[in-house]
Amino acid sequence: MGVLLKKIFSPQDLQQFNVKQLQDLATEVRETIIHTVAETGGHLAPNLGVVELTIAMHRVFNSAVDRIIWDVGHQSYVHKLLTGRWSQFHTLRQHGGISGFPKPEESIHDAFATGHSSTSISAALGLALARDLNGDKHSVVAVIGDGSMTGGMAFEAMNHAGHLKTNLIVILNDNEMSIAPNVGALSSYLSRLRTDPKYSKGKDEIAELLQKIPHGSKLLKVVDRLKDSLKYLVVPGMLFEELGFTYLGPVDGHDLKAVMTVLQQAKAANGPVLVHVLTQKGKGYQPAEQNPDRFHGVGSFDVATGEVKKSEGAPSYTEIFGKTLIKLAQKDEKIIAITAAMPGGTGLNPFAKEFPKRYYDVGIAEQHAITMAAGMATAGYRPVTAIYSTFLQRAYDQVLHDVCLQNLPVVFALDRGGLVGDDGPTHHGVFDIAFLRNIPNIVLMSPKDENELQHMLNTAIYYNGPVAVRYPRGNGEGVAMDEELQCLPIGKGEVLRKGEDVVLLAVGNLVAEALQAAEKLTSRGIEATVINARFMKPLDQDLILQYARRIKKVITLEEHVLMGGFGSAVLELFETEGLCDIKIKRLGIPDEFVEHGKQNILRANYGLTAEGIVEAVLGLEKEGKKVHRLKAVLGRRM
Repeated sequence: MGVLLKKIFSPQDLQQFNVKQLQDLATEVRETIIHTVAETGGHLAPNLGVVELTIAMHRVFNSAVDRIIWDVGHQSYVHKLLTGRWSQFHTLRQHGGISGFPKPEESIHDAFATGHSSTSISAALGLALARDLNGDKHSVVAVIGDGSMTGGMAFEAMNHAGHLKTNLIVILNDNEMSIAPNVGALSSYLSRLRTDPKYSKGKDEIAELLQKIPHGSKLLKVVDRLKDSLKYLVVPGMLFEELGFTYLGPVDGHDLKAVMTVLQQAKAANGPVLVHVLTQKGKGYQPAEQNPDRFHGVGSFDVATGEVKKSEGAPSYTEIFGKTLIKLAQKDEKIIAITAAMPGGTGLNPFAKEFPKRYYDVGIAEQHAITMAAGMATAGYRPVTAIYSTFLQRAYDQVLHDVCLQNLPVVFALDRGGLVGDDGPTHHGVFDIAFLRNIPNIVLMSPKDENELQHMLNTAIYYNGPVAVRYPRGNGEGVAMDEELQCLPIGKGEVLRKGEDVVLLAVGNLVAEALQAAEKLTSRGIEATVINARFMKPLDQDLILQYARRIKKVITLEEHVLMGGFGSAVLELFETEGLCDIKIKRLGIPDEFVEHGKQNILRANYGLTAEGIVEAVLGLEKEGKKVHRLKAVLGRRM
């Protein structure tokens, strides 16, 4: 931890430093982030790119009063260090430690909880309007990356903000464009000119004068058109100007003095302002500069070499999905792959290289991705949309209205279904079964291992209707992989183990835990039937009812919220069949948002391990014995 950083207990402490000291502080901040993320994992390249920008923001604005909203929020590590959390920074993304995203419960300096993209301008506009209604005067700032600007919600918000004309500052953190000195100098001049009160006053005076002379109104319109034409030639931000924003920039985001100057101009301006800041992802750490995508979100790594510490074990579900899709696409030219700005995270990079004409990255635009897939499906193609479970939430209407209502053959490959770990509540994919299974026409399935995943993907692609295949983050079970792909019978589960004491009815990665639990129960004299349900919709009703009626004790297992999930579907089945004598216990996640932490820790906390399942079975057994004894006592009294 650097000497200067240790002197910062609130952003106001930055006022004591001169520009040279602030530059030295930037170096200390980078070193702290690099060495911490090397241990904890996290979003490295985005944070290294916004060090100077964040320092400048906290020098110009007072985040205890002014409101700063970070889009997505994965680039807020510098902000956390400058807002008194450096002593906790070593706990970043660890269970019980500080979050990797803005979290209002954590600090008054975190104005709004974020984790998904393109939301910051809408939230900031809401805060700005609330400020106006309250008669307050503080600044409201949204910091959004150029990637997040691919999300339509950002432009919806800008369109509204430009119409309302309220004071709002949007900082566009652009890490894709290079800086041209001549354009930068001209834009800097224009920025100063357009925010100078004398300029605004002069415009008004000229307009008044022209209105008083013959044909002055016509002349004023000609001057305005000429002015706009010239602006289109020399001002790079005319799109934002047309949306009603004053455009400032572009400015070198690593030039502290320049960024502080332009932010002061934005703070003094009236109406909505967009500040265009050019930064470099991974700035200050060569491996991240050379490969920013790889270090966008990274696990622990060696600082000296930049080599990521790879975990041993089976290939990941993501990797198996990508390889299987290529295998299928080699035989069928109608298969299309679509992702929403996550080609690496969803395992589609190899597909993109092999089939560039059949691969589409739509940017951070899940709604567009789904409806585009629907359009392609109507033309005879088989689109596979690979999207993280937590991000499919953003396109719910498109799934329902554009795909399922028309019963189109679109495949939803839901990566990160279940507990994802260190990114926390904004990223856990624990709601997808509930929000999908109530939609008519859709089929929901989840593989017990990586081998079953490849068969499920094959099944989904050749099913004539919408299908969601849900699989977890992380490595597979290490099972042997079949060479020939099969089409699984829709809505049919499989019995993996037979016993007459209890039924363990599991989906997805909890099937393996159920099998381990069954082995442990045997040593206690309890024999369990283990069923791999495979399908959350449609359920294998015949199989479930056959074992439930005979054994009378059922435990459902899912890495998903209990409300509306797989266990709820089983309960609904029992109610429909009038089975009131079945003892059922559902294991899953209660009605709460799950905090960040390692997957194994979170699973243990919710009893979603072999040990937790054993405890649940023993609890069900004890409960059954109590009921049996109570009936015996009541029988003797009657």
